[in-house]
Amino acid sequence: MAQQLDSATREALLTRVRFYRDLGLTDFYRRDVSAELLAQLSSGTGPDSEAPFSTTISSPSQEENLKPPRTQLPTAPEIAAIVPAAGRAAALQIIRDEIGDCTRCALHVGRNKIVFGDGDPAARLMFVGEGPGADEDAQGLPFVGKAGQLLNNMIAAMGLKREEVYIANVVKCRPPGNRVPEQEEGATCSPFLFRQIDVVRPQVLVALGATAATWLLGVRQPLAGLRGRVHAILGTQLIVTYHPAYLLRDPRQKKEAWADLQIAMRELGLKPPGKE
Repeated sequence: MAQQLDSATREALLTRVRFYRDLGLTDFYRRDVSAELLAQLSSGTGPDSEAPFSTTISSPSQEENLKPPRTQLPTAPEIAAIVPAAGRAAALQIIRDEIGDCTRCALHVGRNKIVFGDGDPAARLMFVGEGPGADEDAQGLPFVGKAGQLLNNMIAAMGLKREEVYIANVVKCRPPGNRVPEQEEGATCSPFLFRQIDVVRPQVLVALGATAATWLLGVRQPLAGLRGRVHAILGTQLIVTYHPAYLLRDPRQKKEAWADLQIAMRELGLKPPGKE
């Protein structure tokens, strides 16, 4: 019988799994661990003390939440007719009104506010993240917590202001414990995201993290295999980079993220502030 993990160990486990997920390592497997070895792991003296993700998960439902969906991801819809820039705010509001007080998937149960999107409806640059966190759920706006502050800094480094870009997520409601959206949740919500992209029609789209890249491209690959190049989707150019939350956990990767943003800047014809 699996041993129940205390809250501190469970949080450490989830943090490590999110860390590997952001790297694009999305397949995790459970192996049985003896009580003696588990005690060693807990004390930090066991042979696998640096790999907490390999310990036994007590709840089958929680274990499933740590695994990525296995079924085929839906492909992006056909490109819709271009909405004139002057009518894009109204077109986005129509989508928001259609979402309504959504109960289409289980995420609505613990939701405080739906997080639809934020920014310029006619932006040339659009960012897509995974889903709302606690701060976003409270305020109803995407990327307003610590990760949002870092994203604001990234946008400023590109020579832009937050109000000049558009920001959205794959899912509009916060997943419990900030876990990865499940297959049904992403499949239910992503069509609204694709419609947002269709309306905004950005010149460049930036996927923040592996989850956003997976749902936008319809393929599951390590992040390393998707970064560093331009992808075509919905009539726009897609750049893949790390999620700001991952960069907060591993600041060493900020240099790599900046390299990704420079690709986006080249596509937009932008130069960093202070450079001719």
